[in-house]
Amino acid sequence: MLRLLREGPAPTIGASTLILVHAGETILVALRRSQNARRFTLRVRFAKRDAVLTMPQRAALRDARDFAQRHAAWIAARLNRLPETIPFAHGSVAPLRGVDHLIAHHPERRGVTWIEPREGFEVPFALCVAGQAAHVHRRVQDHFKREARRDLEDAVARHTTTLSLPPRGVGLRDPISRWGSCSASGALNFSWRLIMAPPFVLD
Repeated sequence: MLRLLREGPAPTIGASTLILVHAGETILVALRRSQNARRFTLRVRFAKRDAVLTMPQRAALRDARDFAQRHAAWIAARLNRLPETIPFAHGSVAPLRGVDHLIAHHPERRGVTWIEPREGFEVPFALCVAGQAAHVHRRVQDHFKREARRDLEDAVARHTTTLSLPPRGVGLRDPISRWGSCSASGALNFSWRLIMAPPFVLD
């Protein structure tokens, strides 16, 4: 079963989304037209937990629907393999440098975020967050980004010194399919989520 969620008379990039129903599950497939595309390609996005079908600029929507339908089982299998997302909310557990931290909201406390030990508990540390509940997610994410930048800048400085290379700045991104990248100009960009992995992964 396949139907078009919305389809204008002249589809543009990002203007169309397909809904697939496979084995009782609903799958969203975003359509992207590309002038560089010569064929249909599919990829799965972790952040949005959907699929993207890139298609040639002049390809027909009917052909895109048929292509997506033929590969519905493949899309469903890839989506089912995605790890569960970790909500940055009170009571959730999120890894920082590979060590689990309990997110603990303290609306009565001052400050922004800080770490406290939890002796005798299975989760050894608490990532404490002050302020309103609506700000917990953003403040936890900001905390992770600050820690990621610090560790990444230290690692880049250490390795560039070892290799006798000029210092490089560090940019933080949230890419879909890679942990980091280096441009032709030497600019370095990394996923801030590396801070959630053990230190040897970042280094």
